[in-house]
Amino acid sequence: IDSGNRTCPITKLPLSETPSLIPNHALRSLILNFAHVSPKESSRPRTQQEHSHSQSQALISTLVSRSSSNASKLESLTRLVRLTKRDSSIRRKVTESGAVRAALDCVDSCNQVLQEKSLSLLLNLSLEDDNKVGLVADGVVRRIVAVLRVGSPDCKAIAATLLTSLAVVEVNKATIGSYPDAISALVSLLRVGNDRERKESATALYALCSFPDNRKRVVDCGSV
Repeated sequence: IDSGNRTCPITKLPLSETPSLIPNHALRSLILNFAHVSPKESSRPRTQQEHSHSQSQALISTLVSRSSSNASKLESLTRLVRLTKRDSSIRRKVTESGAVRAALDCVDSCNQVLQEKSLSLLLNLSLEDDNKVGLVADGVVRRIVAVLRVGSPDCKAIAATLLTSLAVVEVNKATIGSYPDAISALVSLLRVGNDRERKESATALYALCSFPDNRKRVVDCGSV
């Protein structure tokens, strides 16, 4: 915040100019203790990062291969989700490799576990600002809307979270809002979903409503 960062790390939404902050002394103490007993990042051998990149390449190859079984793709997706959660360079590598198309194909699968892992991977990839517009251009919104309608509860919640992440970019707010059934699917989830689904759909609607044209759409769909 002192350096000028005004974006919430969880919702990716802008904070106010003077955010109301409450010191978390317990968490601060845990961080200090962890830093005291853990090796510094710089002391890790370089080969560890190289190994992760080599591993990710093999996983990507399995995911994009037409001959890979669903079980192999699921294993690759599971491991890629872990690798892309914190490593920005691997997120970029996965995106540039053409694996997004393969992940989108897995979202279309009737296998709910495969669908959930592919949505989780796409959510991780969307953390990169440079990927947000590209994911929408690749057709991720159509898949998300389908999942919001008929997916499992976990898949619906992840899909709504993915919309929140994509809606950080202004042009995506307009694209998502104008997409048939996108807002109505979120409102439907807000109405009948479980606690997690309703929370994530409300967050997505909140993000979309910072674009003026979307406010009327959200009200017209019965959100109030």
